[in-house]
Amino acid sequence: MTTYDLKVGFSRIEINPPLGVNLHGYFHQRLNEGILDDLEINTVAVEKDGVTVALVTIDSEAADTTYYEAAREYAANATGLEKQAIFIHTTHTHVAPCFGRISENTNDLDKEYYSIVMKKISDSIVYAIADLKPARMGIGFSKAERVGFNRRYLMKDGSTKTNPGVNNPDIVKSIGLLDERVNVIRFERECGDNVVIGNYGNHPDVIGNNKVSADWPGFTRRIFERAVENSKCIFFNGAQGDINHVNVKPVGGDLNGMFNDFDDVTRGYAHSRHIGNVVAGALMSVYEKVEFLPVDEVKFVENIINVASNMPKPEEMEEARYIKKMVDDGRRDELPYKGMMLTTMMADANRKVRLENGPEFFPLNLTAIKIGDVAFIGIPGEPFTGIGMGLKEAAGWKMVCPTCLTNGSRGYFPMKDSYDEGGYEARSSSYKAGVAEKIIEEGKKVLDDLRK
Repeated sequence: MTTYDLKVGFSRIEINPPLGVNLHGYFHQRLNEGILDDLEINTVAVEKDGVTVALVTIDSEAADTTYYEAAREYAANATGLEKQAIFIHTTHTHVAPCFGRISENTNDLDKEYYSIVMKKISDSIVYAIADLKPARMGIGFSKAERVGFNRRYLMKDGSTKTNPGVNNPDIVKSIGLLDERVNVIRFERECGDNVVIGNYGNHPDVIGNNKVSADWPGFTRRIFERAVENSKCIFFNGAQGDINHVNVKPVGGDLNGMFNDFDDVTRGYAHSRHIGNVVAGALMSVYEKVEFLPVDEVKFVENIINVASNMPKPEEMEEARYIKKMVDDGRRDELPYKGMMLTTMMADANRKVRLENGPEFFPLNLTAIKIGDVAFIGIPGEPFTGIGMGLKEAAGWKMVCPTCLTNGSRGYFPMKDSYDEGGYEARSSSYKAGVAEKIIEEGKKVLDDLRK
């Protein structure tokens, strides 16, 4: 006889923006010109012995950290849940808005849209709680092979470049770790669709241009649900800070459906669909063979850690101010950099100008959810693969699911070696070398707290 030892609810809300809303993900303005596929909020509510948590994933480039906080407060007031029990994740699709991000380009339409979405986040949790049904949980592990690649490379001149271009003859080798593991969680519900959660780390920056799309996480959901009857699929992006879709040494048909974009990155809608096929296939490969686990409790913890700021040296400021002024004046084409190197130098200059006068430390919030022997740990930015792999090694868990851009958006968290190696992520990071290792150390403490 099947034992249902918890309750699980699901909801889905479409959040397509109006034409003219700002899209985010690059260093130039883009306004929404249309819809390739729907942006959504997908929410899973899990309840055990009177404790309820909400796992929310939003198709967005990110959200300003203050927006995450406001959205959690708003939802807590609307639902009666504790704020720490609300886990809001953005998938990081680069053809979508960034909620709450205010700049000189922000328009009234943006602000109206941000407000509507905040209300819809709360509504999604209300709907998921209303959908709670008896359920049991099973887990499985799979792989998504040859769709994610290290995007940092050692070059023949000894430098490190991020996305140096397909078939670049000066590439020596890729740098960093690669984790192709896909975490799969299946909630089998009584008198309701089964709910499947996928967790895997890779940049959803596959499409480009100016029409909104959920990118490959959206394809993953749709493809899985078309193939598996009576199912709902929700996806949480993992440790993706140094991983993207670019295969610099393609063979055969690897470049089918792709074009070379402004930053020497190959992109294409068909390739996004390909990644969705592969990741959905990974979910399906273990769906029927998950290991069902008893769930003893549902619990949540959120801790604040302080990390040192990557403040510039005084002698670096003249060049940084010059680069920033050239960009601000619309003269970036006159700078002696092209492609991703131009993006790297702009990001490096912005970081130096921004942090010239501090602060010396930044607070980072690490949020964790326990569902029996499965843990979700939310990282408020873009963690390198090594962080995800380190957290997955935390003792005492059957499965640990690290998620990027959760309850905060604080930029890149590179591994310590990356600062000596160079590249876009380390040069733009607001944090000194050692931030990744501290997140692993403190994250494991948060996971330990969940077990107490």
